[in-house]
Amino acid sequence: MAEIAVVAISVAKPGHEELLREALEGIVGPTRKEAGVLQYDLHRDVQEPRRFVFVERWESQDALAAHAQSAHIQAYKKAAADWIEHAEIRVVSKIA
Repeated sequence: MAEIAVVAISVAKPGHEELLREALEGIVGPTRKEAGVLQYDLHRDVQEPRRFVFVERWESQDALAAHAQSAHIQAYKKAAADWIEHAEIRVVSKIA
């Protein structure tokens, strides 16, 4: 399968920025150890500090699917659900 990329954006509810930041930082290490991960970088929007952006690259759609089902991602989703105002995940493929 072809390599894929992901842009995942999470916007914290007002007052929950640091809780969300800590939770997101907590999934970076375990994810970087997963099979099939090529890049997994967390960023914070300079102009809108409630917005966090993951830039990811995966060997395949299957590797991404396994990531979504991993224990640390499931635990993160449960813990952070009340802190997120908006989330968006875009899976893309490189064309140039």
